[in-house]
Amino acid sequence: MKDFTAQIFRVKSNSQLPIVGGLLVAEPFLREGYFNHGVVSLIDYVPSEGATGVVMNNRTEYKLDELLDGVDRGGDIPVFCGGPLGLDRLYFLHTLGSDIIPGARPYLEGLYVGGDFDAVISYVNAGYPLDGAVRFFIGYSSWAEGQLEREIRREKWALSPAPANPSDLFQGVGDRYWHRTVRSLGPEYRSWTLLPRNVSAN
Repeated sequence: MKDFTAQIFRVKSNSQLPIVGGLLVAEPFLREGYFNHGVVSLIDYVPSEGATGVVMNNRTEYKLDELLDGVDRGGDIPVFCGGPLGLDRLYFLHTLGSDIIPGARPYLEGLYVGGDFDAVISYVNAGYPLDGAVRFFIGYSSWAEGQLEREIRREKWALSPAPANPSDLFQGVGDRYWHRTVRSLGPEYRSWTLLPRNVSAN
């Protein structure tokens, strides 16, 4: 029997190609654990090589001071799961720039990846704002040459530009983050927001 539910909530994707700094929004039936209701920020994309990004809204149970020595700031600093690769390493994205975090690499205006870890830990311990400024990740996501384009053609992902305000990328978690991003895609995606994360439990 055909999956009529998937057909009802299907939205025909456009023919756009992904862009560095853009967002990949998982379609509601994408069940891979790392990407279920995920929103990925693309850090690198070269059509002849592939793509790299991190899932922005998948918060883990870990706190930064549990994974990294030298963090003595009070309060719980969440760590997110950026994807299935490199799970033995810690990464961070931020809006702080290379003046505050030497070695930070811009990947879109106002958005940066990595840089001097001692500098970001000093920033954390100094008590400066983290929400809207920096987010820490275990792991990342990667696609081989042509793989992401095929997934987009199969309508596994919707494409969205980065938020106009870069700080918005670092605010919110989980389903609320996904729903917010889906709403930004326009009214043709409204049906996606009607589905629970676990459809079988509905």
